[in-house]
Amino acid sequence: MYRYDTFDHTFVRERVRQFREQVQRRLSGELSEDEFRPLRLTNGLYLQLHAYMLRVAIPYGTMSPTQLRALAAIARRYDRGYGHFTTRQNIQYNWPTLSDVPDILEDLAAVEMHAIQTSGNAIRNVTADPFAGAVADEIDDSRIYAEIIRQWSTLHPEFSFLPRKFKIAVTASPRDRTALRFHDIGVALTRLDDGDIGFDVMVGGGQGRTPMVAKTIRKGLPKQHLLSYLEAILRVYNQLGRRDNAFKARIKILVHETGIEKFTALVEEEWAHIKDGALTLPEAEIARIKAFFAPPAYESLEPLPLAYIEKRRADTAFDRWVRQNVVAHKQAGYAIVNISLKPDGGIPGDATAEQMEVVADLGEQFSYDEIRVTYEQNLVLPDVRLTDLYQVWEALKAAALESPNVGLISDIISCPGLDYCNLANARSIPIAQRISRRFADLKRQHDIGELKIKISGCINACGHHHAGHIGILGVDRKGEEYYQITLGGSGDENASIGKIIGPAFSSAQVVDAVETLVDTYLGLRDGDERFLDTYRRVGEKPFKERLYATH
Repeated sequence: MYRYDTFDHTFVRERVRQFREQVQRRLSGELSEDEFRPLRLTNGLYLQLHAYMLRVAIPYGTMSPTQLRALAAIARRYDRGYGHFTTRQNIQYNWPTLSDVPDILEDLAAVEMHAIQTSGNAIRNVTADPFAGAVADEIDDSRIYAEIIRQWSTLHPEFSFLPRKFKIAVTASPRDRTALRFHDIGVALTRLDDGDIGFDVMVGGGQGRTPMVAKTIRKGLPKQHLLSYLEAILRVYNQLGRRDNAFKARIKILVHETGIEKFTALVEEEWAHIKDGALTLPEAEIARIKAFFAPPAYESLEPLPLAYIEKRRADTAFDRWVRQNVVAHKQAGYAIVNISLKPDGGIPGDATAEQMEVVADLGEQFSYDEIRVTYEQNLVLPDVRLTDLYQVWEALKAAALESPNVGLISDIISCPGLDYCNLANARSIPIAQRISRRFADLKRQHDIGELKIKISGCINACGHHHAGHIGILGVDRKGEEYYQITLGGSGDENASIGKIIGPAFSSAQVVDAVETLVDTYLGLRDGDERFLDTYRRVGEKPFKERLYATH
């Protein structure tokens, strides 16, 4: 993983010093809240419903055991003993006191972490595939290019005050694990005709009150032009994006209103002026960054060790966990381990300090000193020997982290909702917990198969409800919490926006409504067909008829 150089260390520590002075001025009354607001936002600090919230960057979701232990220590010392992993592969602390935040940032700087550009109208944390470097079907390690984009975009003088926040994702596999097409810019690695690496560039995706799927504006971009092409896109957006209306300020609105052909022409025209200039990416720089992501020293192992096979035969719970949470690795004898942060009745994405320390220890002992965060709010150990899986599973079980439910109905994405967020209309967490309890039976979950439920407490869609097979949106109806249901959304390579199925349901009704949808699917599916495939085959009508006849 990338390690700070002298400039990085100096820059981050200087930012901590500056913010410490700004906090002191706020606490003394020298700065009003309105004056302090832009200063705290540039350092990832929000003022939410009950307290401040600090969002810490985990670049492209990759961290070391030392960093995860530091995050655990911060949770224990400055918060209420837990952290919340987010859909941007970050972590949030919901209860820090303002006076402690500079100390938190100093503790982060000591382990090469920060909270810069995790908020505000700037380029946010770059998302990458949590299986990068380990999965067999990738063209290259997408984190290499995510890091290059991170270095280019951090405190970019031209893009520090964009019309609105800006999100970029990078993937290198046919299977999209980043929600690429719901980003302002999606960068997909591709193989050019000459065998070299290039990029397909997508623009204009996003969720919120106007969800849109990104459109491809450039195929086969040579890798040396990556930064200049991204700069051209950002320049067009910075010049033409709306600043008079926050609801219409995202690049997706500009692309939609301009038209994809004209927008592409504007980008190409801007790019023509800069494509062969200072932003040309030297091969030596790509090689330098790539060296930070060199594969670990894998051992030559048996593809299917007898001891591993026997453990699976002897322990059905372990076998169930392997089948659901463990993914094939590119290296024989190794596996990619998904760690679910969605226990029965738990809060999606939350991990206690003690659980973080357990995962840090496992990453250190069994996964070459590396842990990943997924956009689906889980954790990953990317490089585990098959012969070590049983020991890893036992340690996870002791820490209540062994739920074998990745990709199943209880593996719910949820925003914090009205329990924390002052923008929310309704609570998200209790709905997720009730659905999880309703479908707690593991046999039932496995019979249902892949089904992605995503819950947002307001139209800003931090819970990605538009991209849920079943999406749930909290709405306010005369002071009461109601929930609108969408069907057919997907955040993968076949991205789609969920369709509103009908009138919203009360808090008391919504979990029953979900169960009705599931039962309808089970009665309609053809063989082992997934929920999403069944919905796309039969359409909304049978779901809608059954749902509103029942409720």
